[in-house]
Amino acid sequence: MEIDEAISGRRAVRDYTSKAVDEQLIRNVIDAAILAPSAFNQQPWTFTVVRNRDKLDRIAREAKSHMLATMASDSHAEHARSMLGDPDFHIFYHAPTLILISAKEPGPWIAEDCALAAENLMLTAYAAGLGTCWVGFAQSFLNTPEGKALLGLPVTSVAIAPIIVGYAKAQPPPVPRREPEIRWIG
Repeated sequence: MEIDEAISGRRAVRDYTSKAVDEQLIRNVIDAAILAPSAFNQQPWTFTVVRNRDKLDRIAREAKSHMLATMASDSHAEHARSMLGDPDFHIFYHAPTLILISAKEPGPWIAEDCALAAENLMLTAYAAGLGTCWVGFAQSFLNTPEGKALLGLPVTSVAIAPIIVGYAKAQPPPVPRREPEIRWIG
């Protein structure tokens, strides 16, 4: 698959089959993720792979509760609050795999470095026939002592990109994109 096809075809998938993702496929997408650039080539990332359904369900429940308890009460949060308040809403959309990209410890560019790794991971997954979605609802909980303990993460680690991975039931349609705002200088 050409890179432009992967970039234009990749979507946030929110409806998955129950088919497990092969361990070698998971390794392949992580191998692509670590090829991402990082500030001063620090490569601050670690990857935590969760494929246990009970653990995924527990993280989803606890992350929902945490988000509802800590979310701001403004108009921007109302849509999220209504989703999270729905007992049938599963923040991982029943995907069979979660790959959490974390930084080993706090640092000035860890978010950027891990986001670059995440994009490599998601594009490679799409090229391999997998769907992905970065689930921001889980990030805050996975940075709590309880969330870190649940995954056996060191206290110094910083959860950046919780990405679900699996086989999409259907390819989501493209979403409209705004024209870029470009400022040409000199």
